[in-house]
Formats: sequence, C-alpha cells, structure tokens
Amino acid sequence: MSSRGNFTKGQTWGALKKAWKGYRIAKVQNDRTKMEEYAKKIRTLQGELGVKQANFPELGL
Repeated sequence: MSSRGNFTKGQTWGALKKAWKGYRIAKVQNDRTKMEEYAKKIRTLQGELGVKQANFPELGL
C-alpha cells in the first residue's frame, strides 16, 4: 500500500495505526508471517510519513 499522491497524510497515519494493531494481534497469535507482513507495512508507511522507522529485531528488520 502506497500513499504516494493517493492518500492524505491523515489517511496514511490511520493506515499506520491499523498496521500496528494488526502487528500486535499477530504477535499475540504468534503468527510470524503476518508479523513480518505488518512490520514491512509499518516501516513503509513510516518512511512515507518521514518519521523514524521502527525496528523489529525479532524479525531481523
């Protein structure tokens, strides 16, 4: 998912918030595949927003 011109900054922040929620749920369920998917999405959205990207050492990211 990319916000390059398609989404407002507010929508991108909303997507980031949802991605974090999904990541936390996947972590509780111990679903590494979904955790990696959400972690990559989180880092992409953070990059688009120009904020510091989160580290996910348990995933090697």
